[in-house]
Amino acid sequence: MSRYREMLPAFLSWGTLVSMVFFSWLIPAGAAIFIILFDIYWFLKTIYFSLHLRITFKTLRKNLEINWLKKLRISSFKFHDIHHLIIFPMYNEPYTLVKETFSALANSNYPKDKFIVALAIEERAFQQNSEQADSVVETAKKIEREFSDKFFKLIVTIHPKNLPDEIPGKGSNETWSAKEVKRLIIDPLNIPYENILVSVFDVDTQVLPEYFGVLTYNFLTAEHPQRSSYQPVPLFINNIFETPALARVISFSSTFWHMIQQARPHRLTTFSSHSMPFKALVEIGFWNTDVVSEDSRIFWQCYIHYNGDWRVVPINYPVPMDANVAPTFWQTMINQYKQQRRWGWGCENIPYLLEGFRKNRKIPFAKKWYWSFNYIEGFHSWATNTLIIFSLGWLSIILGGANFRFTLLSYSLPKITGYIMNFAMIGMVSSAILSIIFLPPKPEWFKKRHYILYFIQWILMPVTLIIFGAFPALEAQTRLALGGKFRLGFWVTPKHR
Repeated sequence: MSRYREMLPAFLSWGTLVSMVFFSWLIPAGAAIFIILFDIYWFLKTIYFSLHLRITFKTLRKNLEINWLKKLRISSFKFHDIHHLIIFPMYNEPYTLVKETFSALANSNYPKDKFIVALAIEERAFQQNSEQADSVVETAKKIEREFSDKFFKLIVTIHPKNLPDEIPGKGSNETWSAKEVKRLIIDPLNIPYENILVSVFDVDTQVLPEYFGVLTYNFLTAEHPQRSSYQPVPLFINNIFETPALARVISFSSTFWHMIQQARPHRLTTFSSHSMPFKALVEIGFWNTDVVSEDSRIFWQCYIHYNGDWRVVPINYPVPMDANVAPTFWQTMINQYKQQRRWGWGCENIPYLLEGFRKNRKIPFAKKWYWSFNYIEGFHSWATNTLIIFSLGWLSIILGGANFRFTLLSYSLPKITGYIMNFAMIGMVSSAILSIIFLPPKPEWFKKRHYILYFIQWILMPVTLIIFGAFPALEAQTRLALGGKFRLGFWVTPKHR
């Protein structure tokens, strides 16, 4: 049965696309009507998303103006009891990037005597070549020398290669590091697990000064603090001025999608940099070590382990990260595609949650149905919607034959869909404006004319949605269905400075 569940996402996506082609040939009028109705649905959905994006933006802007440490101090919360374990998985990122990350952490407006920081490096990174091995080791030593006195504890953990039941990747590295911190620091010091929040950050994540204040506040005010994950908004701006236009649009599109999700906490799952209680992490047995998408899998591990008593608390606060950029334009495009494909590989969680729901009879049926439908629909939409809107909508005219091409419906189809798409441009305009607002301090070369370029770059959005959205998602689902040698391993996004 597990293989059938792995085939389900690709079966639904490919089935939809093939059906569109088939019915455009067999029943062109019906397919054309479906396209018009689908475009209307997509237009209404764009308005719906734009409203949620606006809600999160207003909340996020308000939260950025608050001194969260001061708010904690004047409250009745015993926030001094809370420790923060911060894990930075690292592969072969350059020293300058890692130093920027640790400098931002050291400059945070929060008591650093509550920080336990782990730089989690990989033994397999040493095996690439001697020059790279020296670089990784030297980076770790420099960070340890420069920042060991800035926090309560700083430890460098080395994840051994070729451990049983593991694949090389972030999840296995995080798990090894967390267990080492537990063994060497937390247990010897008898720090209560329920007083520890663990945050796993990509090594390019540069936290803002108030981040741990807002995180701690959300933890202490949560309705179910020990049964919740805490999700910030990934904001890919650290190196945004070094990226080509296509990469900027992709980066901001990802940010805006996660902002929309923050306004819909009932559908929010964990992604990339996030936090959770250490007690729960220990109880579920840490992150799975044999999956690629450990950042979203951890949500389902907790949800199934605690019989549906798990949720994600949106903290409506950004964590700046790197946009995906390489030394050349084409390498940047290749890396962008691979990164989107890795994110699309999150479809591997579908068979996991379906199997977990089947075995766990304590989770209410309504919750199982809700999450199964919405999670599967999300990946299905990712792989198919933009292809239907921007590509397959013309198939009825192309394949419908002469009889259909001379009908009023055939004549009206491109006009109607064009009008709807023009109205839907409101979402693109909103994204363009917000992307300019979110830009970090400008370099000296940035002039007023660049604002115009950074605005009109959003006309590239249809290209990004198809080539760097639908295609990698569809490939990931197809690979999951084929299994075996087609399965994806963990691909480390190269970081450059």
